[in-house]
Amino acid sequence: MKALVLGPQGPQVTDAPRPVPGPGEVLVRVRACGLNRADLGMAAGAKHGAAGGAGAVLGMEFAGEVAETGANVAGPRAGDRVMCSGAGGFAEYAVANAARAVPIPTAAMSFEQAATLPVALQTMHDAVVTHGQLAAGGTVLIQGASSGVGLVAMQIARLRGAALVIGSSTDAARRARLAEFGAHLAVDSSDPAWVDEVLKATGGRGVDLIVDQVSGSVANQNLRATRVLGRIVNVGRLGGMHGDFDFDLHALRRITYVGVTFRTRSVDEVREIVERMRADLGDDVAAGRIRLPIDRVFALDDALDALAHMRANRHFGKVVLRA
Repeated sequence: MKALVLGPQGPQVTDAPRPVPGPGEVLVRVRACGLNRADLGMAAGAKHGAAGGAGAVLGMEFAGEVAETGANVAGPRAGDRVMCSGAGGFAEYAVANAARAVPIPTAAMSFEQAATLPVALQTMHDAVVTHGQLAAGGTVLIQGASSGVGLVAMQIARLRGAALVIGSSTDAARRARLAEFGAHLAVDSSDPAWVDEVLKATGGRGVDLIVDQVSGSVANQNLRATRVLGRIVNVGRLGGMHGDFDFDLHALRRITYVGVTFRTRSVDEVREIVERMRADLGDDVAAGRIRLPIDRVFALDDALDALAHMRANRHFGKVVLRA
């Protein structure tokens, strides 16, 4: 089969063995794949949990039809249209744990649209709802809101009844579009005055929740922008893995600071995340109340161009491969 494989000279589209599903797994005939920031790191040779490394097929999310099931699969069946998270998705065939193969909710949803959703839905339901504990009437700031996961986070917050949703982006054109996906206010996290904007919007109190995809460069500003007894959920580190952290301010504001990642989750933990997300958001996804714009679609043969397009960081929404 055709796949994007990390070789000695970097990633290349080449022939690779068709995978075989093990117990509890499904083999998917991939029709479309969504790109994520972690794919850039893996394309450069970095590991992402157990995924990546020399000889690996890249790709973390994909959509297609179930071609075959392994033993002990009670859910998906051959021919079912599914959207999946997992490893090895940038290929004509990929294997996913059956618990991570979610039925595409409507016949009207294309494979390209479906491929944009699995990682964002799972990540941000876990961050906003499970760990962020956002309640109706609450206030939330999504740092890095113009990314695919950020856009989904704002939509989840609005559906949960948030009274104020704030999104950050360092790009003016992207900030101008955040309102389309749920933001009441857009701020520039590269401008030190953004904290004052957040405090003004919350009557000086600060937000109940920050979902942070930036980290290092904004850590102390986040503490200032969060209310006493508020929460910060650390999802990503686009602004740096390390940075100054004011421990006294953290203590004074009695902020609950939670770090999350899928890289150290067990299969059972991920299954629970997917089940909670489907229970809470399944109807909203089916009705189109949660959606992601597709910035550009590339053929699988042009996967290197797709990675370069994402690396240039000028896209809005998702970059997709058509397999």
